[in-house]
Amino acid sequence: MRVPLAYGIVAGFLGFVLLMVLYYTGHHPFLIPIFFDFRIIVLSIFILFALKELRESHYGGLLHFWQGMIGSFLLTLIFAIITSSLLYAFALWNHAFVTEYVELTLAQIKMFPKQEMERLGKEVYEEGIRSLQLADAEFLATRYFTQSFILSFFLSVIISVILRRQSKIT
Repeated sequence: MRVPLAYGIVAGFLGFVLLMVLYYTGHHPFLIPIFFDFRIIVLSIFILFALKELRESHYGGLLHFWQGMIGSFLLTLIFAIITSSLLYAFALWNHAFVTEYVELTLAQIKMFPKQEMERLGKEVYEEGIRSLQLADAEFLATRYFTQSFILSFFLSVIISVILRRQSKIT
């Protein structure tokens, strides 16, 4: 399973570079809605090419669903470890990264319509603000790690089903 590991390493460093590009161009990466997240594209491309290489070069043109899921999981694990670790180190080094995240998120929350706040409940709203103020580098890195697996799971299922080929029974 060296193929998913190699692709995961490249994807991990590319993911961190893209985080930095977003941050330094004035778009905090944690404030982008999840459905516009660049990880969807990066993980899709890397999972697709890793599974295609596994299927064609290592499994003789046959890729079972479980092989695709394991390959995708390993790729995502390496991607998430590398990117989250580098993100953690960056957030420790650049305290403004976490501070800006908290400030911008609080500003967004305060712009919520009053009906939305009432629907959530005052306690939930206030607890969310309190927990946000406790955010640190570890919080952001853990959140990024977890979200990467959630996104990857759905992508992995779709790509594994599309790429799987089973032997023809004659």
